[in-house]
Amino acid sequence: MNMSALDEIRAERLKKLSILTEKGINAYPATSSRTHSIGEALASFDTLSTDATEIVLAGRVLITRGQGAILFIDIQDGSGKFQIVLKSDEIDEEKFTLFKDVVDPGDFIEIKGTLFVTQKGQQSILGKDWTMLSKSLLPLPDKFHGLQNEEERFRKRYLDLLTHPELREMFARKEKFWDVTRNFMKQKGFMEVETPTLEITTGGAEARPFKTHHNDFDIDVFLRISVGELWQKRLLSAGFEKTFEIGRVFRNEGTSPEHLQEFTNMEFYQAFANYQDGMKLVQELYCTIAKELYGKTVFTYKNHTFNLLAEWKLIDYVDEVFSQTGVSVIDATEDELKAKLQELGVTYEGENRERLTDTLWKYCRKNISGPAFLVNHPKLIAPLAKGQDGKEVVQMFQPLIAGSEVGRGYSELNSPLEQRARFDTQQALIVGGDEEAMMPDDEFVEMLEHGMPPACGFGERLFAILEDKPLRETQLFPLMRPRLD
Repeated sequence: MNMSALDEIRAERLKKLSILTEKGINAYPATSSRTHSIGEALASFDTLSTDATEIVLAGRVLITRGQGAILFIDIQDGSGKFQIVLKSDEIDEEKFTLFKDVVDPGDFIEIKGTLFVTQKGQQSILGKDWTMLSKSLLPLPDKFHGLQNEEERFRKRYLDLLTHPELREMFARKEKFWDVTRNFMKQKGFMEVETPTLEITTGGAEARPFKTHHNDFDIDVFLRISVGELWQKRLLSAGFEKTFEIGRVFRNEGTSPEHLQEFTNMEFYQAFANYQDGMKLVQELYCTIAKELYGKTVFTYKNHTFNLLAEWKLIDYVDEVFSQTGVSVIDATEDELKAKLQELGVTYEGENRERLTDTLWKYCRKNISGPAFLVNHPKLIAPLAKGQDGKEVVQMFQPLIAGSEVGRGYSELNSPLEQRARFDTQQALIVGGDEEAMMPDDEFVEMLEHGMPPACGFGERLFAILEDKPLRETQLFPLMRPRLD
């Protein structure tokens, strides 16, 4: 709908608002007299209609039909839809006329009346009185076409959600997704914790952070890029053996179907466990989520079909890259890695070995449907993971599903000397211009010097893949650029 048409509609509705104002009617009252939600009215319909109990429903007007002495109106609240029947001989004549003159689809109203069944068998409420709760000035999207432009859908998410019940259902599933996750972790004896969102140094992942200024301390701080990994490890040192946190993560990087600047994640840490223990727990968690949330374990995402109850294969990072590309990421030079990426037509950012290795792996992973666990990662790309004895790889795992890594866990590095050396390597990458390298954390190393038990840690992101949706679609309000108008 073009702006001139919208302007005309708005002007017409402003006139209707003026009619209400002139009659001394507040079109935006602070309270409602609703006695039942629509869902409650439907659940108790037989009892309420038999007793002719007068009730009050409230909701948004979706459509009005009819003319003359009878009107049919559909309203909706958060629990469902219901039909209102207004008859001129059952309601005050002035109220009936006013309804026809001022009420539009999009308005919120409340209706007082009794429940009955129409001749066509439609459960309805026979209106005896009505009240305006909120007069809308702009129309709802066309119910058949909705918001067609993706940017408008995200910018006006409230309308997108209003006109697409299946979208609201997806977010109800997302809430249950985290409920199932939380209950699973607690049943396994993990304690839920809260760790800082603002950090002096970011840790737990390799990503470009958001930076802001703390006025009271007069220092720059960063929004966290992991769900408190280094903080949860401090809790292990403090004597807590099993912790987890579900929280927001912020990464100042590009947007893609699998990457956003802000999202919810979960991380857990378990003392006296290793990455093999972590794999067993994660596999059980994923299967539990699938069964409880969807009642199935077979899913399709993009061009991949996978069964979470199938055998989870172990895929060796170095061997898999060699199998697909003929390159050993342990032995190849940086020039050889670049040459292979160029040969494959893969665009890469960053000139250092870590970025080149990671980019080559990301090219390979898209061919793996899973479910599988990726293991034996090169040390360079996992600065917080314990190494495999005598090898240049670490005790790390990542669930691979539908060509994507949907989590990361490892036997936590608890040697302060080796952790310091790994941080020194990351600092060299930062000096070299790598904005995603991990910031060294001297206080974390100091904690390790006091002692931290062997442990497994893990972080996950899975919901979007089970829904077969881009990650952005599973966010209620994804960040949008300011509109230029």
